[in-house]
Amino acid sequence: MRAIRMHEYGDASVIRLEEVPRPVPGPEEALIRVAATSFNPSEVGLRSGFLRSVIPVEFPYTLGWDASGVVTELGTGVSAFAAGDHVIGRVDTGGAAAEYVTVRTDTLTRAPVAVPLAQAAAIPLAGLTAWQAVFEHARISPGQSVFINGAGGGVGGFAVQLAKHAGAHVIATGSRRSAATLRRLGADEIVDYTVTALDDALDSPVDAVLNLVATEPELAAGLVTLVRAGGIVVSVTVPIESPDPSVRTVRFVARNDTTQLAELVGLLDAGNVRIDVAATLDLADLASVHRDSEAGRLRGKIILTP
Repeated sequence: MRAIRMHEYGDASVIRLEEVPRPVPGPEEALIRVAATSFNPSEVGLRSGFLRSVIPVEFPYTLGWDASGVVTELGTGVSAFAAGDHVIGRVDTGGAAAEYVTVRTDTLTRAPVAVPLAQAAAIPLAGLTAWQAVFEHARISPGQSVFINGAGGGVGGFAVQLAKHAGAHVIATGSRRSAATLRRLGADEIVDYTVTALDDALDSPVDAVLNLVATEPELAAGLVTLVRAGGIVVSVTVPIESPDPSVRTVRFVARNDTTQLAELVGLLDAGNVRIDVAATLDLADLASVHRDSEAGRLRGKIILTP
């Protein structure tokens, strides 16, 4: 089968398309014929070695944390799925950037029926990160206001929709190229970060700030000033400290949670959430996607199909 692998840390040139043996499912695993994986910016950090202390890998390493596809074979001890089932899941060990991947079945959820199976690969990592930011950490409730910094990315698109679904007034940062999409996803106000400094972004403080951008520490610290007393700043990238004891700050790394993933699928099938797919490319284009990400040229989710 074809797989996208790396044999060492480095720039995007270490990403290689190779022919490798098709994996065999072990106990409690399923073999998935991959319909698609999706790109996550954090994979740049993994590829470069920046995340090696957090996510150590053994080489050669097959990329890809998101998977959508069809169950083709089951290992022993599996009763929750059958061959032919359409599924999605977050593959924490990597391996989804390939034609087949083996996945622990307790990390799989049935795929949504409202979108093509390949598009569903956009959901797991970005969707779970947004879900946990909005509901677990910020605990957004009806009538609150939330400022989403970095709303134009894959996590941001889900965060805008989930915050709006929770009943919040949503203010989102985005460039001109993402403004129309953010409006369609439910943002009430758009702040063009290319022309407006964050210090001048708001007329009044908000209840919560969600930071989805790996910004400089001094700029990240400025987000605290946007929050009212008793509010919260939630960051999925850099840690942020608050000089104001009345403003809480949280930085978290999203965990794999199939219950939440199933709830996301339910919202999508009910029409309450949509997937913002910016482009669908071939697996062989993954190195170029990494380069575009590092250059700041990406918006929304990039789907890669084998």
